[in-house]
Amino acid sequence: MSEPISRRDFMKASVYFVGGIVGAAVGIPAVGYLIEPALGGGGKEAWIPIGKMEDMPEIGKPYPFSFTRVQVNGWERTATSKGGFVIRKSENPEDILILDSRCTHLGCTVNWKEDERVFLCPCHDASFDAEGAVIDGPPPRPLDRHAEFRVTEDGILEIFYSEA
Repeated sequence: MSEPISRRDFMKASVYFVGGIVGAAVGIPAVGYLIEPALGGGGKEAWIPIGKMEDMPEIGKPYPFSFTRVQVNGWERTATSKGGFVIRKSENPEDILILDSRCTHLGCTVNWKEDERVFLCPCHDASFDAEGAVIDGPPPRPLDRHAEFRVTEDGILEIFYSEA
């Protein structure tokens, strides 16, 4: 026959059991709250509106745009400015070229020089033609392109931005 449990042992077991349930009820959500920012992705991909099609200039002239991305890494928030140029090739809203404004050499921001019809990088005098191809300087490749884009029903051009 088994020995009956003493009153003292029963009370100890009851206190441990109830304490464990209360500790888990408070501790699990608290731990989840503390580690959630470190596990969150922070929105690495998004459709970014860059302007109305009707505001973009005539065919062949670059239209500059910029936007800011905020990335959350744990408890650290980092804001980064991005930009580029939209070049309309015809009246068709799907016939456009969207170039990134960062030089492919060291990431400096290129500027459009209308009289020479080139993009110039101020860091190392690199130059790119209106299609983004390297004309002169140290860049290893043409300007990056935003290949995924869409025009909304309201006539707003959006690009699909993804962190590399």
